[in-house]
Amino acid sequence: MNQDSLKTRASELLEQAGIRINGTAPIDLRVHDERLYARVFARGSLGLGEAYMEGWWDADDLPGLCTRLLTAGLDQELKTLDTLLAHLKARFINRQRGERAFEIGKAHYDLGNDLFQAMLGRRLVYSCGYWATADNLDDAQAAKLDLVCRKLRLQPGQRVLDIGCGWGEALKYAAEHYGIEGVGITVSQRQADYARTLCAGLPIEIRLQDYRELTERFDAVYSIGMFEHVGGRNYRSYFETVRNCLKDDGLSVLHSIGSNSAPAQTDAWIEKYIFPNSMIPAASQVSAALEDLFVVEDWHNFGADYDRTLTAWRDNIEAAWPHLPASYDERFRRMWRYYLAVSAGVFRSRRDQLWQITLSPTGVPGGYRVPR
Repeated sequence: MNQDSLKTRASELLEQAGIRINGTAPIDLRVHDERLYARVFARGSLGLGEAYMEGWWDADDLPGLCTRLLTAGLDQELKTLDTLLAHLKARFINRQRGERAFEIGKAHYDLGNDLFQAMLGRRLVYSCGYWATADNLDDAQAAKLDLVCRKLRLQPGQRVLDIGCGWGEALKYAAEHYGIEGVGITVSQRQADYARTLCAGLPIEIRLQDYRELTERFDAVYSIGMFEHVGGRNYRSYFETVRNCLKDDGLSVLHSIGSNSAPAQTDAWIEKYIFPNSMIPAASQVSAALEDLFVVEDWHNFGADYDRTLTAWRDNIEAAWPHLPASYDERFRRMWRYYLAVSAGVFRSRRDQLWQITLSPTGVPGGYRVPR
């Protein structure tokens, strides 16, 4: 097809989502390079994201445009070889074992603490806030950390494991507000260094460690925003590790993004530029991996809160860009802006969810009263 035919086809597809090419609405797509159409039809979401990074197109309301595209299902119209390869890799190659388990730390979480400090607010908590009664990001993150602690029924003196502890904020909160002692593990060296400093003086140990190496027993085990990096081929071993580490009367909370779709539908652009070797779990995968290991005491979905969290992160990082080092160049800025916009669109369109799943080894005697 020639360029005019491709543009016409693109215009027809975008009209299904109420988007116009070079229109005047905030969600309309402004094209700066006519090569965009061939690139997108050849490479799908990967081509669209790369073209944005290179300045080939813009939109005043980028999250709104992404929401329209996803709600209309236009990504399904643009499945390409790149999409197929990402899907096959996620499904058939175990990319999260051994040294590969540490790749996500180096590729994403080690980008720079200055970047994440600029974006995440007062606490370095890189996961969905809980906005039930909060009206700002910092309060929403504190509410989320407290919600996890309440679901775990933490008590002073308990020993707690945080799998994927990030910068240590959740353990610090639990130690200061609930009197626990804890162990946190991460695959990011920069996160580990920061967490050790943050938690200095508290009964908390931070380790650079793969969860599969754990053998100790704990009163409670939780994971916040780490399960997305475990991979479908490892879900069973993850839950087996949690079960082996959890005392018989303990509780575990899993805080994870979850997908409405069939397993292993990995986006090629996100895989290449943001979260390599990652996978959003489907409910069918999680429930199968839990069989005969745990009683599911509660499965809580507050995925709509992720849109508000991402919007707050976007506002923070846009305000901070002039003060960040020059190493975060314009191409990186556009990559990061697109990442946050697409992510907001995913949750605003309700494509993905945010789950907190509370587990017990054999069932809480008399039943579990669900905190909210």
